Amino acid sequence: MADRRVTILSDRALTIGVASAAEARGIAERLRQEVMFEEVVPGLDSVSVLVNPLRKTLQEAGRVLEEFAGRSTPIDERAAPLVEIPVRYGGEDGPDLGRVARACDLSPDEVIALHSGAQYTVEILGFLPGFAYLGGLDPRLATERLAEPRLRVPAGSVGIGGSFSGIYSLDGSGGWPLVGRTGMALFDADAEQPFVLEPGRRVRFVPQ
Repeated sequence: MADRRVTILSDRALTIGVASAAEARGIAERLRQEVMFEEVVPGLDSVSVLVNPLRKTLQEAGRVLEEFAGRSTPIDERAAPLVEIPVRYGGEDGPDLGRVARACDLSPDEVIALHSGAQYTVEILGFLPGFAYLGGLDPRLATERLAEPRLRVPAGSVGIGGSFSGIYSLDGSGGWPLVGRTGMALFDADAEQPFVLEPGRRVRFVPQ
């Protein structure tokens, strides 16, 4: 059960625990309509806010946050846009496919079938700009992160980290075992929404 107590992060920031990322997104969507909050950030199991001190005190904002969280319901994302992403599994594009297969006691083909057979939801974006944490991974594919992270992971790389799959929208670094890569552009600096993948979007991988 979520701990719905408000925690003070700083003299202007608060956070509250919630039950799921879907609930966090639903609460955040409503909180963004309130002028007292300058920024609202939904997480996997929390919602954090930056309070405008000219609108409300931290204590007043905390009471509003508790009220919204107390009468929230998870957002229904079944009608959210579905993004189909072509993926080249294995080889140079997925150097850790064999590692994942061995760790999960599966063949590489079984890993590909399970990974591409699921429908995912973008839960949050983190730890790098545009990096999508995807919920919905088949539990048989849960895999530990690498002991030594890679210094460079190319954009489009698809990995598995614990109970999540993930995809890099930009070049970066990281320790997720990589099972494939897409040539689809996931970032457009000139677009109004530069990242194709946003929280709440549904994702399906299509083997190439």
